[in-house]
Amino acid sequence: MPATNESDGFSAAERAAMKERAAELRAEGKKGAKKADGLQAVLDAIAKMAPEDRALAERVHVTVTATAPGLSPKTWYGMPAYADADGKVVIFFQDAGKFKYRYSTLGFQDAAHLDDGDLWPVAYALLRWSPAVEKQVAELVRAAVS
Repeated sequence: MPATNESDGFSAAERAAMKERAAELRAEGKKGAKKADGLQAVLDAIAKMAPEDRALAERVHVTVTATAPGLSPKTWYGMPAYADADGKVVIFFQDAGKFKYRYSTLGFQDAAHLDDGDLWPVAYALLRWSPAVEKQVAELVRAAVS
């Protein structure tokens, strides 16, 4: 999927694909319905954000779900998050408006496989989306689920 700048948000095709995926999950039964509810909760949380935060959260969502399709969207403390098969949050997005910060945050929980010696980053400030940022986020997500 091509990268878009921060003001583009979800395309009509992306919105349609997400709705179709939620319907597919619901059709799978109880477990699928739970995943569909998690996806819908994430999309609802993103929709409530200020426009700048929403655009970033949408791009993060697209990148995480494309890079790590095994993670399940869910909300975590009202924030978009992505959990492993055990339901443990691996990645989360915190919008700048949530705590009136000057930047949004892309964070990783202890289920993420980012360990690097005795000290490693688990959160990143996110100001703008670009192809370079998308590449970095995808690399972090790949490492987190490896």
